Amino acid sequence: MKYMDKQNETLVTPVTEFILMGVTDRPELQAPLFGVFLLIYVITVGGNLGMIILTKIDGHLQTPMYFFLRHLAFTDLGYSTVIGPKMLVNFVVEKNTISYNWCAIQLASFEIFIISELFILSGMAYDRYVAICKPLLYTVIMSDRVCLALVVIPYLYSIFVSLLLTIEIFILSFCRSNVIRHFYCDSIPLLSILCSDTHELELIILIFSALDLLSSLLIVLVSYVLILVAILKMNSAEGRRKAFSTCGSHLTVVIVFYGTLLFMYLQPKSSHSFETDKMASVFYTLVIPMLNPLIYSLRNKEVKAALKRVLENQCKLHI
Repeated sequence: MKYMDKQNETLVTPVTEFILMGVTDRPELQAPLFGVFLLIYVITVGGNLGMIILTKIDGHLQTPMYFFLRHLAFTDLGYSTVIGPKMLVNFVVEKNTISYNWCAIQLASFEIFIISELFILSGMAYDRYVAICKPLLYTVIMSDRVCLALVVIPYLYSIFVSLLLTIEIFILSFCRSNVIRHFYCDSIPLLSILCSDTHELELIILIFSALDLLSSLLIVLVSYVLILVAILKMNSAEGRRKAFSTCGSHLTVVIVFYGTLLFMYLQPKSSHSFETDKMASVFYTLVIPMLNPLIYSLRNKEVKAALKRVLENQCKLHI
């Protein structure tokens, strides 16, 4: 009887913090992984901040393409910062915990940035379609107002979805455990420790995830099919080469980003494993935000030229 009373008291005790399982539970890997992820995060911050500043101050990069690139860098920096610093701290502290409120904030912030990135990538694909298929009307179609709408609408929509899902999860009680089988607060691991029946909430998350991923991917695929048709119709080999080169960086980013997300969310439930999902999550939350500015800077002559101009101007100021 006393045991039952104690168990009931434990069940109704509100959760004030969660324990994150982290990337690894092997002590010998903590220090090396801390060094690796610290380097990744420093490169991510430097690369994306550099891209934001460069596309803002250089007069040659004041075009719709670099406007979208600046917002892509902003979302990359956003969700890597939501995850990275907390994960790094957890490598060096004895108890890997996160408070109830910070867990909710982390979940909401991460969803805002990741959903926004999906639709910014589709906006960039549409921009490339207009540039290649309708070059004479490019400045008319891709006006400042249109470009602004193509980033503001995703931000507003992502805020709505993230708040809806976060509130739906956190108004319920956590009683099965306070251990999250992940290295950050994500919706699916949180659902597994809720007291209530989660089938309806799982369905809502599935619908929004599928809607966001597939609708944005459809825009990208349709844009690139039309781009490919237009390129194949070009008579000039030089024209085809230039058209391919303007899409190369964006296409690389799209393949890496969507490929990782599709691997995570579209594989059969029976083949899911904690370790596999965790490694895929590390890749798209930390590695991809580091790779994106590198891909655009290494493959883009205009970005390299802009960086050279900025560095030369800085050198002249100091002489």
